[in-house]
Amino acid sequence: MKTFQQLVDEALNRVEELYPWDLLERLEVNPDLLLVDIREPYEYDAMHIESALNVPRGILESACEYNFEETVPALADGREREIVLVCRSGKRSALAADVLRQMGYTKVKSLKTGMRGWSDYEQDMVDAQGRRVDDEAAIEYFTPRLRPEQLSRS
Repeated sequence: MKTFQQLVDEALNRVEELYPWDLLERLEVNPDLLLVDIREPYEYDAMHIESALNVPRGILESACEYNFEETVPALADGREREIVLVCRSGKRSALAADVLRQMGYTKVKSLKTGMRGWSDYEQDMVDAQGRRVDDEAAIEYFTPRLRPEQLSRS
């Protein structure tokens, strides 16, 4: 049986990652870059990169194909387009980028460190209403809060 981290590590052997500063550069160089935030809608609504499209991880594969309720034409037509996937820490986006790679996407990457790293790099984020998110609010939001039952017992 594999752990979540083992699955992520295997995906990272096949997936290219960008740091936040690399993403900033790519966004300047390639205005056609598709930034896809794969977090859940409540996470995206709390704060996201302004140009990011929200396609939750749970519907990603069907969003990439036509003839599904979840179809996102920008993704379905984007197999040759530069795409960067974003999540909270860079783990879910690495797994998702690996799946898209298997689906024929040739220029898909994952944001290493995810939204936490974007926040640490002090880059702008907006909420669901398009208002800029305060840096302190972002730090608070991205601080892990594990309940006792979520901690390893080993």
